[in-house]
Amino acid sequence: MKMSQLFMPTLREVPAEAVIVSHRLMLRAGLIRKLGNGLYSYLPMGLKAFRKVENIIREEMDNIGALEIKPTVVVPGELWRESGRWDTMGDAMLRVVNRVNQELVVSPTAEEAVTALMRAEISSYKQLPVTVYQINTKYRDEIRPRYGVMRGREFCMKDAYSFHATPESLDITYQEMNKAYRKIFKRCGLTVIPVSADSGAMGGSGSEEFMVESPVGDDTLIICPDCGYAANTEKAACKPDVAVDNEGKPFEKTDLPVESVHCPGVESINDMMEFFKTTSRQFIKVLIYKVHNSELDLSEAPGCRNLERVTGEGMPHYPVSFFGVCIRGDLEVNEAKLAALLKASEVELACEEDVIRLSGAPHGFVGPVGLKDVPIVCDNSVVELKDGNFVANVHDTVTGGSRADYDYLHVEPLRDFTPWITGDIRTVVAGDRCCKCGGEYYSKKGNELGHIFKLGDKYTKVMNMTYLDENGKSQIPIMGCYGIGVDRTLASIIEEHNDENGIIWPMSIAPYQVVIVPVKYSDKMKEISDGLYESLKKSGVEVLLDDRDERPGVKFKDMDLAGIPLRVVVGEKNLPNVEIKLRKESQSSLVPADIACQTVRDIIKREMELYS
Repeated sequence: MKMSQLFMPTLREVPAEAVIVSHRLMLRAGLIRKLGNGLYSYLPMGLKAFRKVENIIREEMDNIGALEIKPTVVVPGELWRESGRWDTMGDAMLRVVNRVNQELVVSPTAEEAVTALMRAEISSYKQLPVTVYQINTKYRDEIRPRYGVMRGREFCMKDAYSFHATPESLDITYQEMNKAYRKIFKRCGLTVIPVSADSGAMGGSGSEEFMVESPVGDDTLIICPDCGYAANTEKAACKPDVAVDNEGKPFEKTDLPVESVHCPGVESINDMMEFFKTTSRQFIKVLIYKVHNSELDLSEAPGCRNLERVTGEGMPHYPVSFFGVCIRGDLEVNEAKLAALLKASEVELACEEDVIRLSGAPHGFVGPVGLKDVPIVCDNSVVELKDGNFVANVHDTVTGGSRADYDYLHVEPLRDFTPWITGDIRTVVAGDRCCKCGGEYYSKKGNELGHIFKLGDKYTKVMNMTYLDENGKSQIPIMGCYGIGVDRTLASIIEEHNDENGIIWPMSIAPYQVVIVPVKYSDKMKEISDGLYESLKKSGVEVLLDDRDERPGVKFKDMDLAGIPLRVVVGEKNLPNVEIKLRKESQSSLVPADIACQTVRDIIKREMELYS
C-alpha cells in the first residue's frame, strides 16, 4: 500500500477525553474515531491490526478443533426468558421491541442463543463432545463507558461453547482452551497473568481469567510471590487468621453472659474501638443486604417464608430478599463472593428504612443477637465450619445491640446466635496470607482479556437441552464457555508496547510489517524505493511505501506514531545502501539496496518467531 492511497488521519495533539495510553495512541495514530459515547469506529490501519488479533484467535481455536459459526447479534427475548436472565441480567442488557411487538435482545453474551441452536441439532451422545465459537459483535449498556475500546458499549468478542456428556470430557476441553489462550496472548505479544476468578452472572462451577497488568485496571489481582497463587479479588481466598485481643493474644473462651452496654452515638468501627478501648478484630459487624434473584431455596429460612418465589421461567428464584451479613470488624464484605454464596444476580446494601424495619436498629447498631426477620450469613472469620460442626472462632466480642445507642458485649457465635449459612465472603487484601502456602500476598491492578468457565448444566437444564446416551436414556449435557475480548486485547497490546513517540507493534499484529521511507520520492531514491516495494510485495511482505511529498521528519514521526515495526530509509547520501531500523531499537544499520529485500524478510521471520 502506498501512503498516497491510505487514509491515516493522525493527530498531533492528545485528545482531552483520552486518559490511558492506548486510547490516546489509537486516536492520534488514526486507528479509531469516536461515533458516540462508548461507540468507536475502526479506520483502515486500526482494522488491519484488529484483523490480525482476530485471525490469531481463529487459528488457535481451529487448532484445538473448535468450529466457527455465526449466530445473529439480535436474539429473541423468549430465549432469555427461558434461561431466567431476562430479569436477572439487569440494565446492561439492551432490550428492544420490533414492529410486531416481539421482544428482542442485542446480545451481551451468547449462552442462550448457542444453547438454543445446539439443542435443535444434538440428539445423541455420538455427537458429543462438540465445541463451537463465534467472533461477533456484542452490546452492553455500560453506565460509564471509558478508556476507548477498552470498555465500550459495543465491542467484539470471541466466545466459544462446548457441550459434553461427562465432567471428564469438559475438563479436557477446558484445559485445551487454557493452553490455547496462553498461546493466543503470546502470539499477540502480551504478558498475561492467569488468575482464579468468580463466575459471576455466567454461573458454573469454576473459572479462570487471563489478566494484563494495568494502572487503570478494573480488577484487583491478589498474588502470592512464594507459590505463584493468583486470583481476582472477587475470588481470592486467604489463610484463616485468628482474632486477637489488645495484647495480640488469641481470645480465650468466656462463659460471661451477653451484656447490653449503653453507648450513645457510637456507630462506626472507629467509634467502637475508642469507646471499648479495643481493636476492630473483636467486633462482629452486621450489615443488612438486599439480594436480587437468589436461586437458593429460602422456604425455611428465617424471615423468608412469605417471600414470592418465581418458578415459571428459568431457574426458580426470589426476586428480592434480605440477609443479615456478619463479618469481623476489621474486614470488608466482598459482594461478589456474597452474591455467589447466595446464588444471586446482584447484592446491595439495604436502605436505612429497610435496615430499621428488619433489624429494629439503625445502621451502626445492628447485631446478630435476636435478629429473626432475616437469615444470618456469617463469614468464616466469625464462625468456622470444622469437622462437620460449627466451632466458634471468636469468643468474646462486641456487636450491635439491636436497638439505637446500645451494643452487646460477650457475644458468642452459636451460643447467642446461629447463622443460616456460612462461607468465605471477606475481601482479601495485600498483606493477607496465602491460602496455599501461607506467604504474604501483594496486589496489582489488571484488566481482563479472556475468561474461561465450566458452566455445568446451568443453561442446558433450564432450556431443556437433552440427548440420548448409549443406553437410550435422556440426559442433559454440560457446557463450557470461553471468551476473549478482541478490542480489549488490541488496546492492551498498545498499552504494553509503546514509547513516548507512539505505538511499537509486535510484528505479529502490525497493520504493516515494514515501511519504506524515501527521503525524497524522486530520481534514484524513487527508483530504489519502487523496486524494493515491488520485491517485498511479491515476497508476501506487508509493506507500506511513504510516497508523500512531505519532509522526512514528518514521515518519520508519522511512522513512529503508527508503530510500523521495521523502517527502511532510502536516502541519497547512503546510496547504494539503505538504512534499516527496527521501531523498538535505537540503532540502525546500512545494507546494500540489492540485498535489502532478503534482509527485511530475514528480520521479519526472526521477529515473528518471538511470538510463536
